[in-house]
Amino acid sequence: MGTSGTAGDERGPTCSRAQCGGAAAWNINWRNPRIHGIDRVKVWLACDEHRDFLRDYLDTRGFPVVVTELGTVVSSVGAP
Repeated sequence: MGTSGTAGDERGPTCSRAQCGGAAAWNINWRNPRIHGIDRVKVWLACDEHRDFLRDYLDTRGFPVVVTELGTVVSSVGAP
């Protein structure tokens, strides 16, 4: 999820929302606290249109979420 489609595809990173394919502008950094420690960070990519949708999807499920600009690296998400 969230990468360009094929090896010859020059579009760059794409949104992780199913069937979107839009250019990613945001990192949705998250973790599942039931199975991962604070230092385990998963990253979904989001276009402007789907940033809030993806963040809210994870937040509603109780997962710690931090939204950053595309390419920003975070070392942890949420309290232990």
